[in-house]
Amino acid sequence: MFPSVSLLALGGALLVADGLPALNVEPGCRAAAKMGDSLSLDTSLRQCLADEKTARDELEKEWTQFSAALRERCVATTETGGNPSYVEVLVCLQMGRDAARMDKPSDRGRSRD
Repeated sequence: MFPSVSLLALGGALLVADGLPALNVEPGCRAAAKMGDSLSLDTSLRQCLADEKTARDELEKEWTQFSAALRERCVATTETGGNPSYVEVLVCLQMGRDAARMDKPSDRGRSRD
């Protein structure tokens, strides 16, 4: 058995060790494109897929900078409802990171007694 290639199926995503999950974003983009009015279906779909690719690329660079617990929570959240999204995972991770930073006590304003 190869410990570095442990696979865990989590909902519709495949997590490989601590790597970025493989999400099927096309159905969600198709559904979103059908709901839009301002652009053609094809243009909306292409823009959505481009946004998902951009988010995925950013996640590939930053994935290990987020805690495993936060990554798991954000992936589980995006899979709830059936249309996973890298954009949603990225926003969830960024918000979780920012919230954790805000919770840390600041040294500003403290007296040095």
